[in-house]
Amino acid sequence: MPQSHTHRAVAYYQAMSNKDIALLATYLHPQIHLISPFVDVTGKEAALASISYFCSVFTSLSIRSHCESHDEAVVIYDVSFEAPIGHVRSAALLTFKEELIIRCELFFDARPFAK
Repeated sequence: MPQSHTHRAVAYYQAMSNKDIALLATYLHPQIHLISPFVDVTGKEAALASISYFCSVFTSLSIRSHCESHDEAVVIYDVSFEAPIGHVRSAALLTFKEELIIRCELFFDARPFAK
């Protein structure tokens, strides 16, 4: 039985929590479009550069909830950073194509990063 999009999305964020960039790369479509309050990039290499930087600055990431509909999955998660940023509640809307993430749109309050 094939894995659900939710299962792939959770596995992707577990790899992110573990800061396993090589494993993260296996979930990404070559033409992934990564959108956040800070970046808007297309392509696996550009996305991995942004993801690698993100992994280098957070102290912990924990998944709170997840769901899916058709070709999309949503993951709700908490990310912790060193002061002054602290705790950031976040959500990701992941779209899948050929069982890979083709689009990842991130939602979070960017105001703590302005400190």
